[in-house]
Amino acid sequence: MKSEKFTFKSLDNIEVFYKKWIPDDEKDIRACVQISHGMAEHIERYNAFAKYLVNNGFVVYGNDHRGHGKTAGNIENLGYFANENGWEKVVNDMYSLTEIIKDEHADIPIFIFGHSMGSFLTRRYIQLYGNKIEGVILSGTGGDPGIAGSIGIRIAKREIRKNGSRAQSPKLNKLSFGNFNKQFEPVRTEFDWLTRDEKEVDKYIEDPYCGGIFTCGFFYDMLSGLKELNKKENIEKIPKGLPIFLVSGDKDPVGNNTKGVLQAYNSYKNAEIVDVNYKFYTNARHEILNELNKKEVYKDIISWVEKHIKYSKSYS
Repeated sequence: MKSEKFTFKSLDNIEVFYKKWIPDDEKDIRACVQISHGMAEHIERYNAFAKYLVNNGFVVYGNDHRGHGKTAGNIENLGYFANENGWEKVVNDMYSLTEIIKDEHADIPIFIFGHSMGSFLTRRYIQLYGNKIEGVILSGTGGDPGIAGSIGIRIAKREIRKNGSRAQSPKLNKLSFGNFNKQFEPVRTEFDWLTRDEKEVDKYIEDPYCGGIFTCGFFYDMLSGLKELNKKENIEKIPKGLPIFLVSGDKDPVGNNTKGVLQAYNSYKNAEIVDVNYKFYTNARHEILNELNKKEVYKDIISWVEKHIKYSKSYS
């Protein structure tokens, strides 16, 4: 296996960092998995998962989203998408990476794995570009925030007027994540909700590109994006034949201990998407790729992708 690092220019001329993991013999490639990482992390955290995929015959690509990792460029730029329409620009960056994959591997099916914020971005992606890929795996996703999301948008607008869009927002950070640790008390750290694996929690805390308080501009973009992707008329835009697999720990607070995930699942079923399935992992928390049972999760994802390689096609 080998890995390589690159950048591409976004539609608005931003340098977006991406990485690809490639089997030694490219004739062995059966499909591509494009990874969309979560909030307050970066693509390098997916090395172990990517290596597992490569060892099973996949090529893997993933970019650092705006305001994250090497695309942010430095610590000071973390947690900020763009001056306007940040959410849509991040989704378009994902599609730009898909186009790069298609240029380099024209004849293989592409699947997207999106985790947490990356799962929400992926859910918007398939409303816009769902006919360009063969399936999606949504990890650590959640339901429609509803009224709470609308309140958050109003707070973000107020903070932007007062402090500017690049100002950090402890208030929105607390409203978004402040209760996630409660069900796990007594806790060792403020990030115990991520995984039961204490070593993985410690690695996250020690990583300067993980965690931190994001900007009010970011929260406005994300909450506005969530509102859009949960609209019935936008869900209806997803190709009916696109396979969707939702995976989550049953103790994941982002998915409201499965309730939010089931809400997303039901929204797809109600839209008459024909191939939607889910799996919950007992006692697992938010980062199922970093959980104590991660090898089980890896195998389930590969098994699902392998099943859909056989029937892959372009959905139009």
